[in-house]
Amino acid sequence: MSNPEPAPAAAEVTTWSLEQTSPDDLRPAAAPGDGVRIVRSTVPLPEFSRFLYTAVGGDIQWTDRLSMTYAEWQEALDRPGAETWVAYENGTPAGYIELDPQDDGVVEIMYFGLIPAFRGRRIGGHLLAYGAARAWDLAERWPERPPTKRVWLHTCSKDGPHAMDNYLRRGFRLFDTKVELEADVAEPGPWPGAAR
Repeated sequence: MSNPEPAPAAAEVTTWSLEQTSPDDLRPAAAPGDGVRIVRSTVPLPEFSRFLYTAVGGDIQWTDRLSMTYAEWQEALDRPGAETWVAYENGTPAGYIELDPQDDGVVEIMYFGLIPAFRGRRIGGHLLAYGAARAWDLAERWPERPPTKRVWLHTCSKDGPHAMDNYLRRGFRLFDTKVELEADVAEPGPWPGAAR
């Protein structure tokens, strides 16, 4: 008789939900140095989206989209009003922010972050402020969408140490906190061994 596989270790994870309820809530960030620009990815490619997702979230255990098929990625990207804005530094992708339009004028910042090599260089605050502004003016680019009334996001204790401070500095307010046990991921990172 074989020994049963040990259960994966679990860790306590705190998730915080934050919101803005008016474009007047948004506070700008200092602009980063020359060579940084933010561009909307107007051709929705699952390959590019998956690259951004794994490159940004690999070391902080973003795993919820790793099992998605190509068709599921395409469906998520093709929704009217869904947008991906990418920060580049001197032509290299540095991070991204993905906007997810929901019902009744609500826009969720579904994903936001920087590739590890670009963290701590004043790009994150600028990208967050720029992306939140694009959430507020989303209906200008998508006339079939209602005007934005609320922008929200969530962050958790697995995210970088400066994430919450960045959200608060941009004018987001905390509206919910949850604590849950989550199984540890055996191989976090954009590829096996990348986090080691």
